[in-house]
Amino acid sequence: MTSAADIQGSRALLSHSGRGVFARALRWLRANLFSSIFSSIMTLVLVFLLAKALFSLAQWGIWDAIWSVPGNNTSACRALRGVGACWAVIPEKIRFILFGSYTYNQQWRPAAATLIFIGLFYLSSRRSWWRRELVLVWVAALALISVLMWGGIFGLSFVPQDRWGGLPVTLILATFGLAFGFPLGILVALGRRSKLPAIRSLCVLYVELIRGVPLISLLFMASVMFPLFMPEGFNIDKLLRAQIAFILYAGAYLAEVIRGGLQAIPVGQQEAADALGLSYWQKNRLVILPQAIRHVIPPLVNTFIAFFKDTSLVLIIGIFDLLTTAKTAIIDPAWQAFSVEVYIFVALIYFAFCFAMSRYSRQLEATSPSK
Repeated sequence: MTSAADIQGSRALLSHSGRGVFARALRWLRANLFSSIFSSIMTLVLVFLLAKALFSLAQWGIWDAIWSVPGNNTSACRALRGVGACWAVIPEKIRFILFGSYTYNQQWRPAAATLIFIGLFYLSSRRSWWRRELVLVWVAALALISVLMWGGIFGLSFVPQDRWGGLPVTLILATFGLAFGFPLGILVALGRRSKLPAIRSLCVLYVELIRGVPLISLLFMASVMFPLFMPEGFNIDKLLRAQIAFILYAGAYLAEVIRGGLQAIPVGQQEAADALGLSYWQKNRLVILPQAIRHVIPPLVNTFIAFFKDTSLVLIIGIFDLLTTAKTAIIDPAWQAFSVEVYIFVALIYFAFCFAMSRYSRQLEATSPSK
């Protein structure tokens, strides 16, 4: 049994630990926020402004907000005149925001496809799943997503791609763009360091050409100009053409990031791999590339995040991604005055995905072997 002395000792230890944490917090505040009179004044002013802004935001978005309205009657929201938010627009338009003009009674299919994508991202982030079976899981999952989105088999009605929209389209463009753009970037980065002039020149030309023009021009070329060079009667779906443009765009930018990592590898690593008798591909796969990619994890994730947000540019070629469906949802005159609430909702979705990528990159850096 625990004696009274043990209990008193535990309490004293906890009390001492708490005082230690409090003392360290005070030292940090004194050193970073209240180190001088000017610093103290600036800290207090900024805290006051931040507290005032948070209070106003909470008052607009929570206390004075309207969360639901009967039917399509927005008179209560209009009566607020901007004093409070009208979050009732979200449940009213959420299905169109997330899935666009996809067949209404079949919208469980893009919802299931979105959940499958999120599940794939989660599995891929677990080190315990980093084995060959993961490739088979991806192939099976992408096949299932294709069946769900297109239909036409297993009793599912066919839905053409021009009816797709919203979050599934954004995830499709970003996922396939990065999944194919990353290995393409690795090959191009290796090609730029090749000793063969033809391969090196071709890779340099590709990178400089893609990086020298905005993404909008690539999408425009894929949507408008590319069909003009195809034989009569031959046509590639608009979404697939946009996907190819995104893959080429991602490959060029990722190639430069990876090339920077390759240049950071000491020459001794390559000489050691050559001394072991490894072939060119074995040397890069087992020795060079793992170290190079570890060096450039932050810029890689930065490129991934920027690429994910750039999918909204497909609006110019008539593809309804998440941001485009949000803009279209508030064309309805009854809800047109409440666009801020819709954009905040969409911004939170983008933030959730981008923040998850950022946090995962930090975890990956922390768990990577030391250099």
